[in-house]
Amino acid sequence: MTKSPVLTYYNIGEDVTAFSTTRQGGVSEGPYGEFNINAYCGDDPSAIATNKKALAEELDVAADRIVVPHQVHGIEVRQVADDLFALPEKVRAMVLDGVDAVMTDVPGVCVGVSTADCIPVLLYDPIHRAACAVHAGWRGTVASIVRKAVAGMAFHFRTSPACLKAVIGPGISLDAFEVGDEVYEAFASAGFDMERIARRQDKWHIDLPLCNKLQLVESGVAEGNIQLSGICTYNHADQYFSARRLGVQSGRIYTGIILRTS
Repeated sequence: MTKSPVLTYYNIGEDVTAFSTTRQGGVSEGPYGEFNINAYCGDDPSAIATNKKALAEELDVAADRIVVPHQVHGIEVRQVADDLFALPEKVRAMVLDGVDAVMTDVPGVCVGVSTADCIPVLLYDPIHRAACAVHAGWRGTVASIVRKAVAGMAFHFRTSPACLKAVIGPGISLDAFEVGDEVYEAFASAGFDMERIARRQDKWHIDLPLCNKLQLVESGVAEGNIQLSGICTYNHADQYFSARRLGVQSGRIYTGIILRTS
């Protein structure tokens, strides 16, 4: 009997489903256990397929409409239109290769990103009925991928940043995200307010969720429209995947958003 995935849901708007997967409710094993749908981290393909089918049933969408890009810690933002799903599976994978943010205005499509300490960000435009999922690791954060995603939604969907709703999902916290001097310098060189986002203990610690919240605000998103999950993946590695705890060869959280037909 297939297990049902245990999801963390977010209230981001009417006729929208926004969520993050947890580690519970799937068939993957070892550091991938139990629930992983990411095909780029070394998990058994048959377990991934079983988990993805279970997620599709839980979300009431077709499994091939769950979009899982191959992320590379870059800043490529890809629009997902209906014609993507007419392509052969291998071609579809090529279109989504090297992509760290996906956006759509097509109902019934789940756009999402995979993380295991990096920060997932969901964006929803209730006026133009469009959504975006962003993978913001420290490199993507330094390179302002959240700003690029907001700008991409403005370009493709005429989104006004002031109308956007946002969720900053489970990721590594300030206390747990210890970095070397070179990472600290990368944030400083990018113009971040280091007194606000960084703290020195034995080494530097950086607040990645706050960094992305600040970028959203600077992009014009109202602070009151931004939800922070407050979940630290490193401190809750029993419930959410953490690469720092489990190693890179482990499962990934999938954080996604679906526009429903109103």
